[in-house]
Amino acid sequence: VQLQASGGGSVQAGESLTLSCAASGSRSSIRAMGWYRQVPGKQRELVASMTRDGRTSYSDSVKGRFSIPRDNVKNTIFLQMTNLKTADTAVYYCYANASAFTFWGQGTLVTVSS
Repeated sequence: VQLQASGGGSVQAGESLTLSCAASGSRSSIRAMGWYRQVPGKQRELVASMTRDGRTSYSDSVKGRFSIPRDNVKNTIFLQMTNLKTADTAVYYCYANASAFTFWGQGTLVTVSS
């Protein structure tokens, strides 16, 4: 499974931004996909995830502000981020759980300024 993430950038607090992650390769083996984020010096944090059957979960820090829609035709998941806060500044990584492995996309930087 290969993952191609895109969509990071710089925004002001309160604005919105959408990340995307396109999967290719053995897509039928994917059991779940989602997003982590990481701030330098801190552990990677699970932000949002979606199982193959569409069940979603979110970290408490983003619940109600972020959503993780999916385009099954394009094999792409998104991270729709609204009402962004400076605390959301991080490098965001998409991931996919497939077979017994976890695959990662390249990180994309989101910077939220006040």
